[in-house]
Amino acid sequence: MGNSSGQRVALVTGGGKRRVGNAVARRLAQRGCAVALHYHHSAGEANQTVAELRAAGATARAFQADVSQEDDVARLARQTLDAFGRIDVLVTAAAIWEPKPLEIITAEDVRRHFDVNALGTFLCCQKVGLVMAGQNEGGAIVTMGDWATVRPYAGYAAYFPSKGAVEAMTRCLAVELAERNPRVRVNCILPGPVLLPDDLPPAERDESIAGTLVRRLGTPEHVADAVVFLVENDFVTGVCLPVDGGRTIRPTGAPRGIRPPDAPP
Repeated sequence: MGNSSGQRVALVTGGGKRRVGNAVARRLAQRGCAVALHYHHSAGEANQTVAELRAAGATARAFQADVSQEDDVARLARQTLDAFGRIDVLVTAAAIWEPKPLEIITAEDVRRHFDVNALGTFLCCQKVGLVMAGQNEGGAIVTMGDWATVRPYAGYAAYFPSKGAVEAMTRCLAVELAERNPRVRVNCILPGPVLLPDDLPPAERDESIAGTLVRRLGTPEHVADAVVFLVENDFVTGVCLPVDGGRTIRPTGAPRGIRPPDAPP
């Protein structure tokens, strides 16, 4: 994959703030991609990231859009094409997550999460995926789900359904786009505890660590490395890959291991 200069072009949504999308954009730039960095409200942070990438020798530009609006997404794809000539990689990291007790969640809360997390992902994949389908080399799309859609916890009843939809969407679009160009692939990453809130109580932080098999937190860079794998391995498509330290499969309340019969208590 690449443009006329041989450089791949990556569009990363939700890359303004120093969160997962930002780490992904930086890693793809390190791998030689020109980066189109999308943001919604975080113009200052996005432009600072672009400046840092350029200072390191990368090609980068920032673009604003509301991914829940079809016209905005169409404009985002068009501006990226105008700037770089093609799109080889799309990573959809734009998302919202707002905790709220079930008793006071409104239809608008649910709708807002679906608009950004589900519809926004779909629109980006649709608009950019069809661009990729028209390119001889195709392209690679990586969506972002959430490990906890299979083991949801309380307080996010508006959020988890919107993220669960991303997994089904990934498989659907992998089929749809491959029908149009078999060199277009769509995969999904299901991040685990890779970026906890700074104000998270210590007890909840310890609980997140204990919930993994590897007994430690991950980082946004772990997700970024998984993105690189899914972008560069051209025989993987339609996959939803947990990057969660084993949290998805760790039995709740299970002992940490089986003690040999002759081991001391």
